[in-house]
Amino acid sequence: MAILSSPIQLVTSTPPVTRFLTVATVAMSLLYYWITWNASPYVPYLTLIPGNSLFYPWTFFTSMFVETTVIELFWTLLFVPASLRYLERLWGSVETIKFIVATVTVSNIIAFGLNWIEYFVLRNADLLLYGMQYHGQMALQVGILVAFNQLIPEHQVQLFSVVKVRVKSIPMAYVTFSTVMCLIGFQCPFIVIQFGWLVGWIWLRFYKKNSGDVVGGGDSYGDRSETFAIVNSFPPFLHKPIGALGNFLFTNATRFHLIPSSSGDIEANGYSQVPGGARAEAERRRYDPLP
Repeated sequence: MAILSSPIQLVTSTPPVTRFLTVATVAMSLLYYWITWNASPYVPYLTLIPGNSLFYPWTFFTSMFVETTVIELFWTLLFVPASLRYLERLWGSVETIKFIVATVTVSNIIAFGLNWIEYFVLRNADLLLYGMQYHGQMALQVGILVAFNQLIPEHQVQLFSVVKVRVKSIPMAYVTFSTVMCLIGFQCPFIVIQFGWLVGWIWLRFYKKNSGDVVGGGDSYGDRSETFAIVNSFPPFLHKPIGALGNFLFTNATRFHLIPSSSGDIEANGYSQVPGGARAEAERRRYDPLP
């Protein structure tokens, strides 16, 4: 019974969103393998194919549950459930769902739009509209890495029992890997890593709801702290132009009410926050190891 209790306890102690995502990923990936065993590898009602996806709009989100290769499925199951389990306990189920939906769906919409733009320029429908199928959780994976960068940027992890890196360096390393793969001809699905990185950061920076973060009660949104500024992801020589562009976009987004206001916004374009109990706890977690 002791041997059986460990897996059972692991399942029962896993938060509901993480549990559902894991089961759905395994089930839909196996369904995809079964369908494509003796048929075409393109399944437009399961994966996002730019030329067909308007007829199957649910695939802008549900394609995340389909990993088209065993290697991709293995990597997703190795990384996503354990990481999301930690985040869901920290954020709660509702905010976790919002984060997943925003990161995956918006990234897929951008990829869909990019493919159509490329088609209008290159006029290659076989490749750009029907030859690529976006799938899997690469956008979510990099979004999770961004979340860890927000929470524990200085924490060190050991990769493959050889290389030690700080958490804050991993998201950009994954984006760099995506760039290399795209340059050598593998736009799909690796381009969504770049979109997921940006969308994940924008969501956590401006839109994620932080309950009880305001003095006197109420809610605030996002993390406007300097340590989570996007310029910190880039080399120092790029800080000035990226900072100027970011300030311009932030100013206009605020003017047109595209982002929620924060009680911590001050003159420096919202990069600082009013300290409070929840915020102080978040700052402490940045330098603490994972539990």
